[in-house]
Amino acid sequence: MKIEFERLNHIMLCIPHGAEEAARAFYGGVLGLEELRDLGYPLPNGAIWFQMGDIELHIRAEQASELSQRHPAFEVKDLEAARLLLESHGIAIRTDSPIPGRNRFSFRDPFGNRIELIQMLA
Repeated sequence: MKIEFERLNHIMLCIPHGAEEAARAFYGGVLGLEELRDLGYPLPNGAIWFQMGDIELHIRAEQASELSQRHPAFEVKDLEAARLLLESHGIAIRTDSPIPGRNRFSFRDPFGNRIELIQMLA
């Protein structure tokens, strides 16, 4: 059995607390990315989302720590099958905050990198 990956959904980068307007100026102003503001729901943890081609760039403030929340997020065909496979290898699954229209969870690779898996809902 293997995880069936669909595509890269988003990448999350982290900024220092209080740098949200500077992030908007850089990613929206300098890079010209469209900020996704009116999604019909609040973004989790004060995140700022931008559209970047056919993927999203998520920006969120965090304290410097050993285990960063920076991560890629991959869409998969069957999230539950992916969960079962990872758990069968002893990998701890973290249930992330809910976002309408998608089911998701994350895990850490053996090197501490966070990876998020998403299944979009119809």
